[in-house]
Amino acid sequence: MRKGSHLKYQPPYSITSEILNRVAEISETIGRLSAFSEQAKSLKLRRINRIRTIRGSLAIEGNTLSEEQITAILDGKKVIAPPREVLEAQNALTTYDQFNKWNPVAEKDLVDAHRILMSNLIEEAGLYRRGGVGVMAGGRVIHMAPPADLVPQLMADLFGWLADSEAHPLINSSVFHYEFEFIHPFSDGNGRMGRL
Repeated sequence: MRKGSHLKYQPPYSITSEILNRVAEISETIGRLSAFSEQAKSLKLRRINRIRTIRGSLAIEGNTLSEEQITAILDGKKVIAPPREVLEAQNALTTYDQFNKWNPVAEKDLVDAHRILMSNLIEEAGLYRRGGVGVMAGGRVIHMAPPADLVPQLMADLFGWLADSEAHPLINSSVFHYEFEFIHPFSDGNGRMGRL
């Protein structure tokens, strides 16, 4: 601050998408270097985190399986639990195993992930909904999704935006998630897909 002045100095700069992307690249590189020596611990943590992530996502949907039960399912062991809940966990484990093969800007990969995640749980697994849906809180509708006939175009527009966006991936993923849940493109499994 200059003598006698009450205004704080503000350097003339602005944060652009390019600057944010470069900062993120540098941070990611530093993170990779730090993580290299921790690779063995990382694999164990990745497994634990995957189990916790799947358990948390399924619990939101009312699934009562514990982390121990999901771990047993992952290890190919039998679990005494409602068959639908076991199937939900098996589907989620299979889906998360394939996560790295999908392209985040490919609409066909999102539909493929839904097909696996909801396989044998709903008839329309891997298909956009053909009817109206809403989100309920108790007995009250808190969100009515756009009409089903608009879903294919809305999803194409959303993926087009994602492919063209130059914003940081964290910003893109947050915006995408919000828009995805607003559109609610599937008859069921939208929450699980959004968390995936």
